Amino acid sequence: MYIYLSKKIAVSNSIKIYCLAWSSAQGWIAVGGDEGLLKVLKLDAASSKGVANPAVLAMNQTLGGHKGRVQVITWNEKHEKLTTSDQNGLIIVWTLYKGIWHEEMINNRNQSVVRGMAWDSEGQKICIVYEDGAVIVGSVDGNRIFGIELKGVPLSGVQWSPDGKLLVFCLKSGEVHVYDNQGNFTMKVHIQCFPSTLVMNGVPIVGMTWYDGRNGFVEKDCPCFAIVYQTGHIQIMRHQNDENPVIVDSRVNAVHCSWNHNGTLLAVVGSAILPEDNKESNVVQFISLYGEHVRTMKIPGRSITACQWEGTSLRLAFAVDSFVYFAILRPDYKWGYFSNTLVFSYPGQTGTNVTFWDTNSSEIHNKVVPALYGIAAYKEYCVLATKDTTNRQYGLLVCNAISTPVDRKYTDVEPLFIALNSTHVFAASKDHFLIWHFMTPKSHSTLGIAGNKQRKERLYHVDDTPSGVAEVIQDLDKSYQATGDPICCMAASDKVLVIGRESGALQRYSLPQVALVQRYGLSSKPQRLAINSNSTRLSIIDNTGIMTLVDPEGGGGDTGRFERRDVWDMLWASDNPDLIAIMEKTRMYVIRGNEPEEPINCSGYVCTFQDLVIRTILLDDIMAHQDALNPEEHIIDLEVKSLRDTRQLLEKVGIAEATSFIEENPHPRLWRLLAEAAVKKLDLKTAEAAFVRCSDYPGIQLIKRLSNVTNDQIKRAQVAAYFGDFNEAEKLYLDIDRRDLAIALRERLGDWFRVIQLMKLGTGGTDSQLQTAWNSIGDYFADRGNWENAKEYYEKARNTERLMMCCQHLEDYESLEKIVSTLPDKHSLLKEIGEIFVSVGMCSQAVATFVKAGMIQTAVQSCVSLNQWDQAVALAETYNMLPQIASLLDKYARSLTENNRHLEVIQLYRKANRYLDAAKIMFQLAEKESVKCFKPVRIKRLYVLAALLVEEYTALKNKDSEDKSGLLLENYDELSGIDLKMIDDAWKGAEAYHYLMLAQKQLYEGHHIDATITSIHLKSYEAFIPSEEIYCLIALASCNSKAFGTASKAFMKLESMESFNEVKREQYANLAMDIFTKHSPKDPKSIFMQCPSCSSPLPSWSGVCQGCETRYPVCIVTGRPLLNLTSAWTCKSCKHSAGYSDIGVRQFCPLCHASARI
Repeated sequence: MYIYLSKKIAVSNSIKIYCLAWSSAQGWIAVGGDEGLLKVLKLDAASSKGVANPAVLAMNQTLGGHKGRVQVITWNEKHEKLTTSDQNGLIIVWTLYKGIWHEEMINNRNQSVVRGMAWDSEGQKICIVYEDGAVIVGSVDGNRIFGIELKGVPLSGVQWSPDGKLLVFCLKSGEVHVYDNQGNFTMKVHIQCFPSTLVMNGVPIVGMTWYDGRNGFVEKDCPCFAIVYQTGHIQIMRHQNDENPVIVDSRVNAVHCSWNHNGTLLAVVGSAILPEDNKESNVVQFISLYGEHVRTMKIPGRSITACQWEGTSLRLAFAVDSFVYFAILRPDYKWGYFSNTLVFSYPGQTGTNVTFWDTNSSEIHNKVVPALYGIAAYKEYCVLATKDTTNRQYGLLVCNAISTPVDRKYTDVEPLFIALNSTHVFAASKDHFLIWHFMTPKSHSTLGIAGNKQRKERLYHVDDTPSGVAEVIQDLDKSYQATGDPICCMAASDKVLVIGRESGALQRYSLPQVALVQRYGLSSKPQRLAINSNSTRLSIIDNTGIMTLVDPEGGGGDTGRFERRDVWDMLWASDNPDLIAIMEKTRMYVIRGNEPEEPINCSGYVCTFQDLVIRTILLDDIMAHQDALNPEEHIIDLEVKSLRDTRQLLEKVGIAEATSFIEENPHPRLWRLLAEAAVKKLDLKTAEAAFVRCSDYPGIQLIKRLSNVTNDQIKRAQVAAYFGDFNEAEKLYLDIDRRDLAIALRERLGDWFRVIQLMKLGTGGTDSQLQTAWNSIGDYFADRGNWENAKEYYEKARNTERLMMCCQHLEDYESLEKIVSTLPDKHSLLKEIGEIFVSVGMCSQAVATFVKAGMIQTAVQSCVSLNQWDQAVALAETYNMLPQIASLLDKYARSLTENNRHLEVIQLYRKANRYLDAAKIMFQLAEKESVKCFKPVRIKRLYVLAALLVEEYTALKNKDSEDKSGLLLENYDELSGIDLKMIDDAWKGAEAYHYLMLAQKQLYEGHHIDATITSIHLKSYEAFIPSEEIYCLIALASCNSKAFGTASKAFMKLESMESFNEVKREQYANLAMDIFTKHSPKDPKSIFMQCPSCSSPLPSWSGVCQGCETRYPVCIVTGRPLLNLTSAWTCKSCKHSAGYSDIGVRQFCPLCHASARI
């Protein structure tokens, strides 16, 4: 970090200033002092891009209202209000209206002096404390919320906790008390910052500030509550109950303190005697949240009274006497740049956010680490030094440009300082430094040969003198003893490691064997080190901002006594060991040897220096807008003076003068620039010499090609194409009527759209060129998933293979069928197209395609895989492959049967036209269900399906003899021994359960006679329904219909059943006795009908006349015999009949559920 004064504003009449407040949201600066002084200032932001210019005063308004000294000022940034108080106790709230500040509210207690005012983080409540112990809490609209009187407790300040639940009061005695937001005492803060020999009582608190976390925290539960005493003793706590706070003795007579915008730096102002002075001076001391001294800056003037940070912490304001001093701060951001990727960090809510920003593609990757010590980058990788808060270990994480970790190492060495080269990570605490060989994907093969021994980290104490013998180092004692001269900075290259110590000593180690080769000293503490490209020079920035150069090879002395002041950043050129770019305040200097070039106004951080171009990153703007990264706004490329001068010489003077200048200031970039200018002017001799000097082999090849060309216009076109100006090259070719060369140029570039346009301009392109162009355009659209346009161009190119691919992605299977029809037999693409048809289940198209390809076996396999057995059988029969299909079918069916997948077996047999096999399995399923006696509807459906399969078999059998496949299947079934009885009585099972359910329905609906007639039919189905169930139903229905004769016969049957035991027979006999002792066993006459043929009496349940033996079918709707066959309806599916009057209201057959339309 570096800070320097940039501006001073004087207050008129030399009125002393006592307090400052800087609004972080709007940038207003409130200044309060003697004689009622109250001013509001506004500074304009810097106008130049990338330059932190001293701001210009844009507004200076004096606010009247106070008569005495203004002592307390605070901003309400949420509501843009300013609250001020003077020594007389007068409080005024100011508000902004039309660009002018006006009084909004006034309050005067007239009893005591206001010692502190603080708004909560939401800007809704303000707490005001008086010297006499009075406390008032009010709302933003001016209403009083509550007030308390702390008798005998003089107060000196107040702060809200970040969550607004606590109020912290500091007392004149130096104590700190905590109250809740209702004014109830909670606790007394334990003050530990004073040594045991020093009595705390009476030491006043000059500053108490609690960072509210609005801009994130560097790590979870980090110190943020600072208490500063007048003696310079500081206590920084994580919360009010922190028993292990950070303790600091700043050795400053402090007067004020202030956190920066993200709670990482505490600025403490006061007076102290500096080492180089004999008298007391005004100073500002910067302390990290962990209590580490960062920097001390001397402030001119007699008495300093206050300091305030700007909203982004890039500027500070100091109240000194009657002046306001402004200082510009250049923060030490944790960042790195490698492989065109910027990696930077900023505090988040749960830790530190690390962003990887690809400056070329603007691709962003984010990581969150619990705590971050630093970032170092080199070539293709960066290393993050982190802290694992769970196991208290420190981690070194090597990442690539997309934030992916490629290697990691956990260690007990706190990585306060880190460096990186192409093979090793270097980490140092104050006492030790660690060297670790990290592994990358490129190094896996070579490192695997050396084994893990080379990978093992090496730890050294900074006071040791290693000789480079790695085996000895591993056995040394690694105790963590402290040193009297701690490490303060570190730098590394592929050849050397340099460590700086607080005494000014520098230690240089050779790499990779790590041997201490040199020690030399500086006159001040080094803060930053940098090594040039060939490790021959070292640049140092000390803690006062003075930069010097050291020549390690020359004994470590200063190089020509080179010295620059106010330096805060530096970077050596990666391709020239004599060039270094440094940043002094708001200017960049390029040092060549020991001589500086003309400065360039810039405040960016230098990330690369190569080819005489310096790339700077505007990290200040990036940190302020992390979500709006833009290379054009946040990256600036600057050219060194020699590059700028060379350009001017080439543009305005000539090649000869530029050549002389470059010979005096040689650099590959300048020679390349000369070569480009010379070749554009067709000065081939100069161009060739320049290309040789910059080792540009492609440029030399260009010169050779141009030497063989006689036409200057063609030369110019080739030069334009070489430098990427392809439109100009094409224009030059067309101007001399060489359209063929223009087409060849566009073909090499892959600009096939332009190739087509050029071909259409006239004749000259061949059919082969045109076809290649169409194909390439099709490839262009195909690569982007635009299959419709790709298909169009492939059709023009007659590229059947790629056209087939487009049709597949577009699911245009009709076009695929057309492609099949255009291809000759046994074409190689037919197989791929057939496989496409198979993948989407288009069996017929796949079979046709495979047949055309001569792949009969594959066609059959496709039918089998798609479960299209009918097509498989037909195809197999045509090509004499039926036995193979039959065996494959049976094998598959057995596999399904073993897994109890009977319905799939039935479907399989049905598709293969083996209806009887399917019906047999269906009958077996029905019989199993009937054994369970559960859900007659399900059993009936199974029997119906089985019967329908038999009907399908019968229909197939009755086809004409020309249906050869059917005949072969019939022979196959007959040879399989199918039960013929199953064919003849296919509907018996369905009829049985149909009449069973019909009888029960009629019985429940009260049609007892119909139920009796229907139930009597069940006597013919004892093979399907248990006899007991049948005769019980007959007895029940006939008793309800008064047909006791029929009931008697049913009971007789029940009593004579051999399967019953004696108890059950006796029960039925007793029941019969009870019934027939009351009723005579006779049937009513209504239950008999008359045969229309012979007029003989015909029982309603009988379908055969006893007189003439005429058979009458049973109505499947009512269960009665159909005496008039001329008025009977017959189902086309199951061939069962019903009366027209009964079936007329029905849409489906009651038995098989086929359509019943008459």
